[in-house]
Amino acid sequence: MRLSIHESVRTLFPDVVVGAAAVRGFENAGEDPALTQALRRAEAALPAKFAGIVPTEHPRIVLWREAYRRFGAKPKDHPSSIENLARRVLKGWTVPHVNRLVDLYNALSLETLLPAGAEDLDAIVGDVELTVAGENEAVVRLLGEPEERAPRPGEVIYRDALGAICRRWNWKEADRTKLTPATVNALLVVEGLPPVGRAEIAEALAEAARRIREHCGGEVETAVLDGDRPVFELSPRGA
Repeated sequence: MRLSIHESVRTLFPDVVVGAAAVRGFENAGEDPALTQALRRAEAALPAKFAGIVPTEHPRIVLWREAYRRFGAKPKDHPSSIENLARRVLKGWTVPHVNRLVDLYNALSLETLLPAGAEDLDAIVGDVELTVAGENEAVVRLLGEPEERAPRPGEVIYRDALGAICRRWNWKEADRTKLTPATVNALLVVEGLPPVGRAEIAEALAEAARRIREHCGGEVETAVLDGDRPVFELSPRGA
């Protein structure tokens, strides 16, 4: 299996950077108090990051709003994952416990204001690519939605051999590959666009890997993808 940034995305966003971690044999069930505490601290610290700034005008939010517009999505209707998370927390919402890895990357996202997410590696079929959707994409049921719909041509998606696993870049993931307490293998990503660069993504990825090893266990394999290195060849399962 491999994760790649397709040429279509690299053409639209030549400075895109994606940090990726393949996590295998980890524990995702049960609430870890330390991860919950980290999430609560990140929530409490968030207002200071937006002091005097309207959320939609924060530089870390603006860059994703501009990216969404570039591939034809309306950020007001389909906010990036970091905008959605930050805006809800700023309104007083408490991020609920989901499972260990989700708690972990939600806290990291709030701390760094970087989009982060993960998919169940065992539910993925074939390779994964960050690409621009074509005219004949398979329908997909997104998390929390009752009906299946196909991605719109031109939008940025993560896709495996069966179809999209996350639509509008990091807006919403497919129900098929969501993390559950039973998940033991996962693929995590942390994403950046200018002015966020490779060094910052690498730092966030390293911190994610450290926390995974400490709080979830398992083996963690990481790589930072960009225009110069657009492919992450995952080690064979069980290797």
